[in-house]
This record gives sequence, C-alpha cells and structure tokens, in this order.
Amino acid sequence: MSLAEEIAKLHELLEKGALTSAEFERAKSRLIDGAAPEAGAGPAINRLRLSESDRWIAGVCGGLGRLTGIESWVWRMLFVLGLVLGGFTLFAYIVLWIFVPRERQ
Repeated sequence: MSLAEEIAKLHELLEKGALTSAEFERAKSRLIDGAAPEAGAGPAINRLRLSESDRWIAGVCGGLGRLTGIESWVWRMLFVLGLVLGGFTLFAYIVLWIFVPRERQ
C-alpha cells in the first residue's frame, strides 16, 4: 500500500469520527517519517542507519540488528566468521561504514 493510500485511509477514519484530529496528525507524521513498515527490500535498506548506542567500532552491526530484528551480537559473529573464512566481510563492513548514514540523535 502506498503512502498516499494509507493517508487516505487515515483521512476516512478521521471523517467517520474513529480518529481525533490529534490522533490523525500523529499517525500521519509516523507514516511520513517512515515509522510505518514498508514492503520490499528498497525501503528497508533505506532505513539502515549506523547505531550510536549499540556500537563497538562503527555501529554497523547495531544498525543491522535494529533493521532486521536480529541481535547485534549475531551480526558481529557473522562478520568475524566471514573475516576468518576469507575476509570478504571486512570489505562489506568498510563499505557500510562509509556509505550508511548515522542515526539522528
């Protein structure tokens, strides 16, 4: 469902009296800010941010953990395992570190 369709549904609920004006504005701002889950890999990857609170080096694993719902220590183990088995994850980690933006405080 597109953003416009979701806002239209919210507007219908507002008109029917199921939502107050304040609830409508809060729900609309959550949709616009990207708090609503979206389908597809493109929008999910766009929500990836380096974590400021869950980080050891750059926050890549903390950000991946927050995005996927998998604990960050699992991501750390996967990166270390990939490093031991050929080093390909070192390149991936550095690319993510460089190109993924930091989360806003």
